[in-house]
Amino acid sequence: AELRAAGVAPAAPRPAGPSYAQLTAQEMRIIELAADGLTNKEIADQLYLSHRTIATHLYKVFPKLGISNRNQLRNALSSSPARTEAPNRT
Repeated sequence: AELRAAGVAPAAPRPAGPSYAQLTAQEMRIIELAADGLTNKEIADQLYLSHRTIATHLYKVFPKLGISNRNQLRNALSSSPARTEAPNRT
């Protein structure tokens, strides 16, 4: 009530599931590499970014996916409709 009186708008309710539509292409690539077990430094080297930039991206992505740590990335991505496996070419 005090926040409303001060003019602060209430936070919009978050959707129940992960929000993959909010992820940028770069964020998606970073979480895929992190889910594969690469460190922030290794991801940074591959994407020509700073390891701190990688950490910032992960910090922003975790709430979007509804997870709290790096160990949950693999499970979150396995349920992602955006992540598809490339077909085998023989």
